[in-house]
Amino acid sequence: MNFKRYFGDKAFYRRLFGVMLPILLQNLITNFVNLLDNVMVGQVGTEPMSGVAIVNQLLFIFNLCIFGGLAGAGIFTAQFYGKGDEKGLRHTMRIKLGFALLAVVIAAGVLLSFGDVFISLFLHEGKENLDLAATLGYGKQYLAVMLWQLLPFALTQVYASTLRETQETLLPMKAGIAAVLVNLVFNYILIFGKFGAPALGVVGAAAATVLSRFVELSIVVIWSHRHPARCPYLKGLYRSFHISGELLRQVLILGAPLLLNEILWSGGMTVLNQCYSLRGLEVVSAFNISTSISNLFFCAIIAMGNAIGILVGQILGSGDLERAVDEDRKLIVFSLVLSVVVGVLLALAGPLIPRVYNTTDTVKSLASALLVVSAALMPLHSFANSCYFTIRCGGKTLITFAFDSLFTWVFSIPLAFFLSRGTAMPAVTMYLCVELLNLIKCIIGYVLVKKRTWVKNLVA
Repeated sequence: MNFKRYFGDKAFYRRLFGVMLPILLQNLITNFVNLLDNVMVGQVGTEPMSGVAIVNQLLFIFNLCIFGGLAGAGIFTAQFYGKGDEKGLRHTMRIKLGFALLAVVIAAGVLLSFGDVFISLFLHEGKENLDLAATLGYGKQYLAVMLWQLLPFALTQVYASTLRETQETLLPMKAGIAAVLVNLVFNYILIFGKFGAPALGVVGAAAATVLSRFVELSIVVIWSHRHPARCPYLKGLYRSFHISGELLRQVLILGAPLLLNEILWSGGMTVLNQCYSLRGLEVVSAFNISTSISNLFFCAIIAMGNAIGILVGQILGSGDLERAVDEDRKLIVFSLVLSVVVGVLLALAGPLIPRVYNTTDTVKSLASALLVVSAALMPLHSFANSCYFTIRCGGKTLITFAFDSLFTWVFSIPLAFFLSRGTAMPAVTMYLCVELLNLIKCIIGYVLVKKRTWVKNLVA
């Protein structure tokens, strides 16, 4: 076996860690504080925690729509940077800004009009006889405040994604750290009413999040515009809103499948969670706890996916196609090795964390079982995620659409729908059956990467 085909030299890992570690650190801190936030809300009670969890599931769709909508332009951003084209970078950022503003308007309108209806879809009686009406009330209170963070979140992602795609990964990390610290401090003050502040519960949690979003946006925007040497493409960004018509056409062609993919995938995840919620409100709470914990460990897999998209995309933009193939193979292998290590850590430590929540023993037991399943399946998610970012960085967005969201709606959702409504299968077993379908996705991903249809320079 030729190990050089699958493992890089010191320079390779130095480049990888230079891109991946800042993204990983930012995600770790963000998700750790989100976990603490979740624990704090959980101390108020199971119903408040469930109401917040349901609303965050709805906001998850908006967040991924932002990521998906920016990703099409981001493919060109990474390759324009590899080419050294500042004008192209400026135009892609204007496209991102236009999309972000449009997405905020649409999301705010939908959530204002139908938010309570969406929350109600997750409210079902279970064995614990939890208060569904109170859960709905908490969810509506939380959502009303969280709407104010849509705009700063979207604008932050415009700047942060562009900075990462141009290899300025430290600033978004620092801004994210500042934001999560602000969120953590004000969560403690506003949820529990410390230092003379009123105890606002779920409203306090939402207010702290909104404040942290504005802090993060301020840091990213101010730093970027005060460092023209590192961000020369920002010069003249707002002097006009001119965008190359041909570039816009190309971004729309490549970006539309990515946006549709994120909408359908995030919507699919929400539908899956709604299927699981039919087993009772305690299942909603258990999934909320397990997701908050597992996301902390999944940060490594997410960071590796982003690193693959950035590093391989830049090499494709430089025109060195064979090197792109070689480094992509090594990046996927490293991601798999990393996922095994992280999966073991999650299996050992994850089930202990639910004990700190102020909830029922049933919820704690369900959350622990879900975490064991997540740990066992982490290598599958890692390989599928690596294949997805590989195919995407070469502009094959229609393929990624079929690979990701179409797969969810054709395979995962019908199975979950049948199991949740046609059987009495427990929630954890149902979750395992649905997640094992990722074996099929991994096989498809391997074939697609091996065929090399993604090996393409888009800015030649």
